Amino acid sequence: MRLSSAALIAVIATSGSSYISSFQLQHGVTRRDSSNLERVTSLQAFKLKEGETKNMFEGPAPLVKERDACGVGFIANTQSGEEFGTHKVLQQGLAALDCMEHRGACGGDGISGDGAGIMTQIPWKLFSEYRSENCPQPGVGMVFLPQQEDRRSKVMEVIENVCKANELDFLGWREVPVDPSALGPQAREAVPSMWQMFVKAPERLDDDEESRDGFERTLYLVRRRILVELEKAGLKWDDANSETYFASFSSQTIVYKGMVQGCVLPQFYKDLQNEDYTTKFVIYHRRFSTNTNPKWPLAQPMRVVGHNGEINTLVGNVNWVKAREKSKTLPEEQLNDLVDAENTDNIVMMCNTQDVPNLLEPLVDLGRSDSANLDAVFELMTKSRHRAPCALMSLVPTAYENEPALSNNPEIVDFYKFHGGLLEAWDGPALLVFSDGKSIGASLDRNGLRPARYSITKDGTVYMMSETGVVDLDEADIVQKGRLGPGQMINVDLLSGEFKDNIAIKSEIASRHPYGEWIKKGRKDVSKMAFDDERIYDDATTTFAQGTFGWGLEDIGMQIQDMAGSAKETTYSMGDDAPIAVLSERPHTTYNYFKQRFAQVTNPPIDPLREGVVMSVAMTLGKKESIYKVSEKGARLIHLESPVLNSNEMDRIASFAEPENGGFKQATISTRYALSDGPDGIKAAIDAICDKAVEDVRNGAEVVILSDKAVDQAEMDVSTYIPPMVAVGAVHHRLIDEGLRMDAGIVVETGSAWSTHHFACLVGYGANAVHPYLALETVKQWHGSKRTQSMMDSGKLTKTTLDEAQQNYRKAVENGLLKILSKMGISLLSSYQGAQIFEAMGLGEEVVNTSFKGTTSRIGGVGLSDIAKETAMMRPESASEKAKLVNYGYYKPVPKMGEYHANSSDLAKLLHDAIGLDKSVSAATNRDEAENDGVKPKSIANYEIFKKSLEAAPLANIRDLLDFESDRESISIDEVEPAAEIMKRFCTGAMSLGALSREAHETLAIAVNRVGGKSNSGEGGEDTVRVKDLSDVDEKGRSPTYPHLAGLKNGDSANSYIHQVASGRFGVTPEFLTTAKQLEIKMAQGAKPGEGGQLPGPKVSDYIATLRASKPGVTLISPPPHHDIYSIEDLAQLIHDLHAINEKAGVSVKLVSSIGIGTVACGVAKAQADVIQISGGDGGTGASPLSSIKHAGMPWEMGLSEAHSALLTNGLRDRVTLRVDGGIRTGRDIAIAAMMGAEEFGFGTIAMIAEGCVMARVCHLNTCPVGVTSQKEELRKKFPGTPEHVVNFFMFVAEEIRELMAHLGYSKFEDLIGRADLLTESDDQLKRIAKTDGVSLSGFFGSIPDSKDDRAFLRATPAEGGGLKDDVVHVNGFSSDLDREMCNHEDVKAAIENNSGDTAVSFNIKNTDRSTGAMLAGDISRKHGNKGLAGNLNINIFGSAGQSFGAFTLPGMKLRLTGEANDYVGKGMHGGEIVVLPEADAGFVAADSSIVGNACLYGATGGDFHANGRAGERFCVRNSGAYAVCEGTGDHCCEYMTGGVVVALGTVGRNVGAGMTGGIGYFYDEDGRFDERVNGEIVKFQRIATPAGELQLRNMIERHFEKTGSEKAEAILDNWDEEKAKFWQVYPPSEAQSAVVSDSIIGETVKVSATAPSEELCYLPVGAGLNPDQTTRCAD
Repeated sequence: MRLSSAALIAVIATSGSSYISSFQLQHGVTRRDSSNLERVTSLQAFKLKEGETKNMFEGPAPLVKERDACGVGFIANTQSGEEFGTHKVLQQGLAALDCMEHRGACGGDGISGDGAGIMTQIPWKLFSEYRSENCPQPGVGMVFLPQQEDRRSKVMEVIENVCKANELDFLGWREVPVDPSALGPQAREAVPSMWQMFVKAPERLDDDEESRDGFERTLYLVRRRILVELEKAGLKWDDANSETYFASFSSQTIVYKGMVQGCVLPQFYKDLQNEDYTTKFVIYHRRFSTNTNPKWPLAQPMRVVGHNGEINTLVGNVNWVKAREKSKTLPEEQLNDLVDAENTDNIVMMCNTQDVPNLLEPLVDLGRSDSANLDAVFELMTKSRHRAPCALMSLVPTAYENEPALSNNPEIVDFYKFHGGLLEAWDGPALLVFSDGKSIGASLDRNGLRPARYSITKDGTVYMMSETGVVDLDEADIVQKGRLGPGQMINVDLLSGEFKDNIAIKSEIASRHPYGEWIKKGRKDVSKMAFDDERIYDDATTTFAQGTFGWGLEDIGMQIQDMAGSAKETTYSMGDDAPIAVLSERPHTTYNYFKQRFAQVTNPPIDPLREGVVMSVAMTLGKKESIYKVSEKGARLIHLESPVLNSNEMDRIASFAEPENGGFKQATISTRYALSDGPDGIKAAIDAICDKAVEDVRNGAEVVILSDKAVDQAEMDVSTYIPPMVAVGAVHHRLIDEGLRMDAGIVVETGSAWSTHHFACLVGYGANAVHPYLALETVKQWHGSKRTQSMMDSGKLTKTTLDEAQQNYRKAVENGLLKILSKMGISLLSSYQGAQIFEAMGLGEEVVNTSFKGTTSRIGGVGLSDIAKETAMMRPESASEKAKLVNYGYYKPVPKMGEYHANSSDLAKLLHDAIGLDKSVSAATNRDEAENDGVKPKSIANYEIFKKSLEAAPLANIRDLLDFESDRESISIDEVEPAAEIMKRFCTGAMSLGALSREAHETLAIAVNRVGGKSNSGEGGEDTVRVKDLSDVDEKGRSPTYPHLAGLKNGDSANSYIHQVASGRFGVTPEFLTTAKQLEIKMAQGAKPGEGGQLPGPKVSDYIATLRASKPGVTLISPPPHHDIYSIEDLAQLIHDLHAINEKAGVSVKLVSSIGIGTVACGVAKAQADVIQISGGDGGTGASPLSSIKHAGMPWEMGLSEAHSALLTNGLRDRVTLRVDGGIRTGRDIAIAAMMGAEEFGFGTIAMIAEGCVMARVCHLNTCPVGVTSQKEELRKKFPGTPEHVVNFFMFVAEEIRELMAHLGYSKFEDLIGRADLLTESDDQLKRIAKTDGVSLSGFFGSIPDSKDDRAFLRATPAEGGGLKDDVVHVNGFSSDLDREMCNHEDVKAAIENNSGDTAVSFNIKNTDRSTGAMLAGDISRKHGNKGLAGNLNINIFGSAGQSFGAFTLPGMKLRLTGEANDYVGKGMHGGEIVVLPEADAGFVAADSSIVGNACLYGATGGDFHANGRAGERFCVRNSGAYAVCEGTGDHCCEYMTGGVVVALGTVGRNVGAGMTGGIGYFYDEDGRFDERVNGEIVKFQRIATPAGELQLRNMIERHFEKTGSEKAEAILDNWDEEKAKFWQVYPPSEAQSAVVSDSIIGETVKVSATAPSEELCYLPVGAGLNPDQTTRCAD
């Protein structure tokens, strides 16, 4: 233990008794009192150093302070009412808002809403007294003003003066009638004073009356001027209730919003109840914020947009907007005239007029939310000559490349090509509803990651909504039902009333300019060219160059070999147990100081493997024109197909410098400098390249090449280089500061880029493209080596030409870049460029300010001269033929000389000696004869040796820099609580059965259950045999139930306490969910956050495939996102689903440490999670890309501290238990984690070592020598572990903790939790290596609130009884009332109890009834398991169902919904039947209309599904057994499917069958274009080729007709011989020999249903048909 003597004897005069009374006192206090929160926030536990400030929450506000998601929609009716519309439209909008309450959330007081609001046409009837004949429609401002009257009057005076100065006649103020008593306590405390102001248009704009564009521009610019003048006058305050904010200022639209729940909005704003409030449209919005501090301006709608989602590229978007603004500005006198129509037109069309802070409020600011920044840019574009749909098409483009739906509209494709060159996409999950007063519309992001449904009624009203059913409509009145697909838009012209669908509005917009002609004339394309075979250096020079740039032997032997040999990144295992770069004694490249950020909870990662159709790595070079003004010059750019350039492509770019070939002038700047200048020379060298870049761009250079390439060995001998990341960042920011960045593109020509992470860093900090000359030279060297050629000849490597090897390398880099983009939820590399989506760890302020401005670096670190020294350390002594690269051992441990690895075979041996494990004793050897199964006595002395080895080890983790400093005297260990109590807090990491062998997985579960801890299933499911406790163990510790295990005891349980639900939904069945004591949602994994799990094919044995409902031998990859979690409210929905099916099980959410995790944790707590797990980025894994293991995720010390601090500060800490894992090995680790806020602790790799793992690091190869991670029978027999070994380890750790507690003077473990004041920086540790001179932890850990006296957060909330949090489970509210009614129905209860007969019951449903059927499934599962219900429950339901209708349905459950449903219908369906059909008198065509939402049947494992209408995106994702029929789908149908059958009787979107490894799909091809929509990477497709296939298809359609009365099905069946020829059959290789695909199988039966009463009736002999009896029984 690193425990200072001072820490052992320090005493602070707080006696035990006073501490206890303090706890009791605080526990009785309501902890959400705002004054208490302020007190907690103002204190900190960890002592700050002199001159330092707290920095835990430094960074862009949308990242570290607040994120949000929401429900949104609009209603538009231009036909009814008079000129100013009707009050009915407003009423319907408010009703819809109320019905989306579950998509919002409340603040810490549980009452104040996170935000709700509406935007409407200005209600002129209501404002009649401010209108006149000569001013019928004045400008109206909705203004939030300070509560204090004296402040408010001063602000009003400034506003009036600015208006008058800009010729706006002031017509008066109107105090908005409000009822503050309707507000919650927090909202009431922060509520502004609400006023409206009215101004007349300037006389100079009299000719503007018809379009009112000039007046709108003046109002817009004056609003921005007012905020500047208020600041100049000193009228800006920090108090929440003193902010001045314009919710709207327009002559066309007005916004009412606030920190309220939806139902409270019309109670607070009395205007909304007034029948004179009439409008033709309403946009409504309900917000879910991850934070709880009320801020009224953050409510939505914004001024033009209502946004549901998150902008993942925000930092880059804002950086680029600011870069555009830095260029030369107009003369100030022109900016002073905000009235003249021509002048204001000029102002809003130019980027460089927006950055004049003394005249106009800044357009964008990272202190605002992502929605506010998007709204600001969108608003400015609408004030220029962009129409609103045009602006949104530019900002949030669709994935137009290879989009079949646009094949007949080249003008739309040309529009996107043109604007894609000008503007970086604002990328992320987004449903955007917008209005500029002239039109109203909605658009969806390119991935279709938010729900969006619409209906049109006979009277012309358009209803657009996040959820269908929020407005009560008579289906007989509906003429059309639809949904927005990925990248699609709808628009309603508010003047003409015309409704325009996606193609109509986009074609209209795109036809306004000849974009195609402009591109043809101005754009230069650089397509991929052949690679050069010639070497640039000889082998000796190449090796020397590699050494100077930091290459190691592993980089060639692992990375280059895999990338050039197979076009893939290296796969590795076991996590990252090497020191972080700043603590390493070895030299590191600058890249290693950066960790990639990733999406979790508030926005999803996307899928580069299966949904790459929406992604692109294309980039541009050249000068970019204004984004607000469209002209031909905007097309003049160099377009790069790939950002990874070879020498021939560099030559092609150079050729464009010729005047006749484009005239793109270029400049090359060397980044090398003299070695003799020493480490400090780097600073002058950086200044020199920045000065040169500025000079060259001012002289017209449009392509700047930063090159570290040396001509020859002689130049290398006398020079060194600026690391390319430092160089490109410095030049990028310097050009921004000089207003020149948009005038040129930057190409980095470097020898220091070979890993995908390197390329991401370079592009992320400003590079447009990279020429990796040394990586390509290394591929040539590798390819030409005797070893490589020998491996190719022997078949160990695929034989390739040199050109193919270089192509492979580039493909691997491109795919790696897509993976890195996707983990942040970004689709386009052009949006990632300059976005700086990294956190620095170990870089000092000097480095950050020079090259990485705006990047968070929260512990300080190395300076520029340190980087120069580290670069010099990599240099080989000389170049020679015999010279070899250093093997740094950064990935694989290298004995003695290599990098330190905490988990090593030596460490494993020490631990095995301590716990009595002999790896030579196993089932394969002599276990049966050995005494006590070969378990030797545990040795305290050997555990001390194990501990000491870690204490004396090199620095590796942040916690190694910490020491303890107690506030009291030591106590006797006899006074400390027993080890048994401490071990109850121990958990195992989520290691799946499949990644681990049965022996290893079950042994861990039994061991943890023995000590009262919490074992975790991981994501692979569990055998149902494990549910029962053991009662058949003999005297030798053997059980027939588990013949492969030893050391068992009667009463042991192998059932994991925690059952995990991951994105692949492997093994997730109703019984799996109901037999858990806790359910964990795996949002991210420490070893590869932002990516899905993977299980290599060789590890998918028959047994594993059975548990996972997949195919043996086929690699399993989980989707990177949960396809039912694209936002925080979606997570809340899955938590709701799990609480529904198992009300007694808490729900935990697994997150990975990253900047901003605090605000994410707040959102998770508000989403009703019971436990939040924080994993470190160094967590273990069975298989992961190497770059992900090394470069994503932060240490848990930072994530845990931030989550605990944010939860405590926001009054949410008592709602959740905090658990932590990631490289935890000792009692010291646990004590530190507890002091940082953790209550439970997970063991991963070290627990595997405790059962026999020897750290061979071959988990991904299925060759584990001791059977811990292998599925091979012969290796599994070598498994040496028993539960006793693991229990021994846990006991040692618990006793170590007890010793520590005694030293610190604490008897109860819980008294350490959150006590960061007991930690201090260790000066001795910081001095161990030179690189830590600039490291300081106090700024970060000093941000942890002081909880020494207020310990109430350790108990559940008073509303939940205030007991132990482990005993409390959050319960679903009214949204599960229908479920409870169903479960409590006497007939239903009797049917479950009696387990026989048919029961029929009926219920009505509305969209707020969610997870309907899940509670009933839970009741059945607990009583009868997955398949034991013998009777039938026929449940008829009428209405619009909320999300997750029919989730986890079981055999015997038959749900028939007449009406419609939202997203996730049939989620996790395991059997039974779900039928959805419209009402009989519906006025729309069912086959053309959407009836169910997105991601239906996600993770289904059985059952029959029939929908008489269309489904949304991602239908049957990860379906492994359901038989489903619908009448058309959106994109990504059958993605990741592993079993079952899908029939689509209508058109489908693109990317059908991506990642499909099992099951069959049948698709009716009406338009003859199905082949364009299939992802052919895995699946094949053919016409119906066999009698069995025809039989299966026809019977499923007949069944569909019988169940739904489908007119489409009837028409197809009536003309079967002709119509069957229009079907395509899609199948993966695993189904190629099945009877339905191939005629080669004789006598096989064909399955036509998943839920027939008798299994044999589910099948038909080939060539047979259903007889009448079978038809009836199968249908029923």
